Amino acid sequence: MPHDHHHHAGGHGHHHHAGDNIRIAFFLNLGFTVLEIFGGLWINSMAILSDALHDLGDSLSLGLAWYFERLSRKGSDQHFSYGYKRFSLLGAVINSVVLLLGSGIVLWVAIPRLFNPEPVHAPGMIGFALLGVVVNGFAALRLKGGLSLNERVAMLHLLEDVMGWAAVLVGGILLYFFDWPIIDPLLSVLITGFVLYNVVRNLRQGLTILLQGTPANISLRQLQQRLAQLPEIRSVHDLHLWTLDGMSHVLTMHAVVHENLDLLEANEVKQRIREAMRKEHIDHVTVELEIPGQECSQEHCTPPFSSDSGARPPAPVH
Repeated sequence: MPHDHHHHAGGHGHHHHAGDNIRIAFFLNLGFTVLEIFGGLWINSMAILSDALHDLGDSLSLGLAWYFERLSRKGSDQHFSYGYKRFSLLGAVINSVVLLLGSGIVLWVAIPRLFNPEPVHAPGMIGFALLGVVVNGFAALRLKGGLSLNERVAMLHLLEDVMGWAAVLVGGILLYFFDWPIIDPLLSVLITGFVLYNVVRNLRQGLTILLQGTPANISLRQLQQRLAQLPEIRSVHDLHLWTLDGMSHVLTMHAVVHENLDLLEANEVKQRIREAMRKEHIDHVTVELEIPGQECSQEHCTPPFSSDSGARPPAPVH
């Protein structure tokens, strides 16, 4: 029987909105980073200089995210038949690597200061912290509710900065009233540790998508069981599911149907399959229908998933 596929296009408006938000966040972050570097040197605050380095990494990350988000709007062509959605993901992975390296540099500078703390200009530290909360908070709000992994990673960077600046604000207030210079490098180490935890988690998610892992929120076994419940389908095999960018999912499958289906009925079966998969947020579905006794050979097909993970999958019927 013929094999067919269907693609449900994503909204162009969302990508345009996402690109604009990332662009605004990029310019806000870059301008504030320059201010931070000079301010951190003037105040002699390791926490502010550490955040300046972190924000410099964020600025590079947001710039890449903006570029890749624009590139990801392009449709399919001869070079990239699935389109450019994965370039958005590439931006998110590069962002995570940049923050990973930046965090290592911050720790390398901040840890020695734990043992040899230096005096800090507390009023200046408080002023910069207040400005940091406002600027990064506004940029984070612009990216709130973003759907793409690229937007979520960029927003995570900015939210981390907001929390970091809130911590610096508390530290500055304490330094204003008490002579505890160790607070400055201690804040720097704690903020960087928190950033590292989140960066590693996002990097793992991005690499899983690049390696064509199954989307974490979808069970292949449950998907197969749902498909097998459709009245015309006898069994499902060679089921493959991956995601282009964390949002646009791709499914290919073989379904064994009754022998007496004509072309019109076969098309209706495919439409029901696509409708069922659309409810699972799977946009691009490729279906190949087979009749009993004509299933693909075992060496070329993935057999159905067993309900018992330890059981051997059944061989195709010939």
